[in-house]
Order: sequence, then structure tokens, then C-alpha cells
Amino acid sequence: MSAEAVALRNEPESETERLVQAVRDALTDSMVERLSSAGANALEVLDRLNDDETRDAIHTVLDNVTEMHRVGSLQTLFDLVALIHATRSASTDSMVERLSSFVEHMASTIGSEDFATLCSNAQTAMEDAADEAAKKTHSGGFFATLSMLSRPESQRSLQFLLDFGAKLQERAATQSPSD
Repeated sequence: MSAEAVALRNEPESETERLVQAVRDALTDSMVERLSSAGANALEVLDRLNDDETRDAIHTVLDNVTEMHRVGSLQTLFDLVALIHATRSASTDSMVERLSSFVEHMASTIGSEDFATLCSNAQTAMEDAADEAAKKTHSGGFFATLSMLSRPESQRSLQFLLDFGAKLQERAATQSPSD
């Protein structure tokens, strides 16, 4: 072929020139605008990486993500995010209202003076019982257990626990689910 015939066909001679020509032919004005906007945004991000604090923050994040991956907690984090998303997607307005009223009720109950007194008394009683139990020596065995059960204070304690369990079950059975 003569040089004149090649010039008339207007074909690029190298593969790179052909690729550039194909891209130029395929791009529209709106595509060029979006590409230039994306390029400007990318350069802005790269410029922010020149800031020492930003660079240190990125390195810290990458180090922590690497450590989380190494110990297996990264998958746990993603599982937790998926669970939160599923919970949020499944919740309805009435569920949220009931949950918030429950949290409000629990906060007012826990914040009450009666509850604080109950907790303090229970803690003191447990500590005293633990101290007394540590001081006593137990011989063990069936007859020692029978002897302990024959004492009036043991019988009162067992009766109290049985009554407490029965009343707790009774309250749970009579309480409606909306309470």
C-alpha cells in the first residue's frame, strides 16, 4: 500500500493510538464532565493525604483493620452490623414504642431508692453469708445434711425459697404480656 492510501483510511498505527481513538469516539460530553469531576475529587482526596494528621489517621485505621482481621474480629464486626441492620429493618413503630417504654420503666425502677436499698441489703447479706460459710467446717455426708435440714433456720430458709419461687411463678402467670 502506498502512503497515500494509509493516510486516506485515517487509522492509527499503534495499538495505543487505536485505544485512545476508541475512547475518544465512545465518550460523550456528559461522560467527560463526570470523569473530570471524579478526577478532581480524587485529586482533592490525594491532596488531603499530604496533611500529617490525616495521614496518621489513615495509618491508624489501616493498622487497626489489619489487627482486627488477624484476630478474626473484623468478621464479627461485619456480622454485628448485619444484625443491627436486620433488626432495624424488622422493627416496627409499635415495637420501638414498646421498647422505649420498657427502657423508661427499667430506668425509673433501677433509679429508685427502693431498688438501691434492695441491692445494698442483698449485697450485705451475701457478703455476711459468705463470711459465715467460710468460717464453718462441714463434715459432709448424708447424715450431716439431714442434721442441717432438721434445724429450724434451715427449714425457714428452704420454705422462704420455695414460697419466693411460687410467688414469682404466680406473678409471671397472671401478668399480661402488654405489662
